[in-house]
Amino acid sequence: MLEERISEWRSYVRRRQAIHAVDVDELEDHLRTQVAELGEAGLDDDEAFLIAVKRIGDLDTLSREFAREYSERLWKRLVVEPDAGKDAGRWKTEGLLAVALAVAAAVAIKLPALFGVSLEGPEGLNLFYARNFSLFVLPFLAGFFAWKRALAPAGRWWLAAPFVVAALVMNAFPFTEGGYTELLAVLHLPLALWLVLGFAYAGGRWREHDQRMNYVRFSGEWFIYYALIAFGGGVLMAFTLFIFQAIGLDAESFVQLWLMPCGVVGAVIVAAWLVEAKQSVIENMAPVLTMLFTPLFTLLLLAFLGTMAWTGSGIDIEREVLIGFDLMLVLVVGLLLYSISARDPQAEPGFFDALQFVLVVCALLVDALALWAIAARITEFGFSPNRVAALGENIILMVNLAWSAVLYAKFLGRRVAFGPLERWQTSYLPVYLVWMCVVVVVFPLVFGFQ
Repeated sequence: MLEERISEWRSYVRRRQAIHAVDVDELEDHLRTQVAELGEAGLDDDEAFLIAVKRIGDLDTLSREFAREYSERLWKRLVVEPDAGKDAGRWKTEGLLAVALAVAAAVAIKLPALFGVSLEGPEGLNLFYARNFSLFVLPFLAGFFAWKRALAPAGRWWLAAPFVVAALVMNAFPFTEGGYTELLAVLHLPLALWLVLGFAYAGGRWREHDQRMNYVRFSGEWFIYYALIAFGGGVLMAFTLFIFQAIGLDAESFVQLWLMPCGVVGAVIVAAWLVEAKQSVIENMAPVLTMLFTPLFTLLLLAFLGTMAWTGSGIDIEREVLIGFDLMLVLVVGLLLYSISARDPQAEPGFFDALQFVLVVCALLVDALALWAIAARITEFGFSPNRVAALGENIILMVNLAWSAVLYAKFLGRRVAFGPLERWQTSYLPVYLVWMCVVVVVFPLVFGFQ
C-alpha cells in the first residue's frame, strides 16, 4: 500500500513537471526518509505517508498541491480504507471491542435499576450514581487500553487496584448524605481515575516523559471528540422528544432514564477509540484550538484583574465560588498543557509563546488573590473540608504556574530550551493525582464524613 501511495504521488508530480521544474528523484528520497522516520516513531504507513507529504510540501509546491488536493481522500483512507490483512483485522477488532465496551458501560449504568436504585433521587441525580459514575465507565476504558497496549499481567493488577479501592471508599464510607466530603469525593474521583488511566495508556511506562505527554495529547483530543459527540447527542435527544410529541407521546422518561445516561457513558469509550483511530491526524486540531482559546482566556483574566483593581472588589469565597475558581484555574492549566503538547519543541520563541506567558502570569495572580481570600476565610471561620480542599488545590496550582512562568520567561529570553518546560508539566502530574487521592480517601476520615 505504501508503494502505491508513493507511486500515485510520483505520477502526480511527473504530470505537472512541465509546469514546475523539480527533481522528482530527490523529492522522493526526502519523502521516503520522512516516511521511514515516522514509521520508526510508531505510525503506520498511511499515517506516515500523509504527514510526510505535508512536510515535503513545505519545500516543494507540487507536493503541497498534492497534499491539498488529496487530503480528503487520504483522511478517509486512514479510517475507512485501512490496509488489508493484519492492519485491517486490527482496526476492525479495535472498533468492535470499543463498541462492545461502550455497550457494556451502558448496561452497567442501568444494572442498579434491577435492584430498585433509580437514576433520579428526590433532589435530582441519585447520590449512588453521583458517587459511582466514573466507576461505571472508566474501568472499561482502562480495559481497552490494557488490551491495546498489551499491558503485562502485573501491570493489570496495579491498574485494577485503584478502581477497587475507589469502589470501596465511595460505597463503604458512611458519608453524610449531601455532605461536604461526599461532594468533594464525587468531584475529585473522576479526575484521579482519569490520571490512573494514563498508566494503561502508556502500557505501564508511566514514568517516561514522552508517554505522559502523549497522554496529555490524548486527553485534549478526547475532550474535543467527546464534546462533538455530546453536541450531536443533544440534538438527537431534542428531536426524539419533538417527533414523539408530534404523535401525542411523551418520550421524556425514556430520554432521561435511558438515552442520556447510556449515551453519556458509551460516548466516553467511543470518543477514545476515535482518537486512537485518527491519532496523527486529529493532532492538527490542537494548534488551532490553543491559538483560539489562549487569547480569549488571557483577555478574560486581564479584564477580571483590571475590574478588581478598578472597583476594589474582593473575591466572595463561598462553596460554589471556590469550585468555580478552581475549575477555571484547572482549565487554564489544562489549556497550558495542551498548548505545550501541540508545540514543536524545536521552534524558536514567538508571539504565541509570549501570549502563553501572559496567560500564566494572569492565572498566577488570580490564584494568589483566591489564596488570600481563602486564608482570610479560614482565619475568620476556621477550617472546613471545602476550604482546606480549595487551599491545597490552589497551592498546588500556584507552584505549577509559578515555575511555569519562570521557565517561560527563561525560554522567551533564550536562556533555556523548551524541553524543561515540557518536562516540568509532565513531572508535576503525579502531584495532582496524590492530592486528589487525599481528598477522596483522607478528607472523609479527618472531617468525620461530614
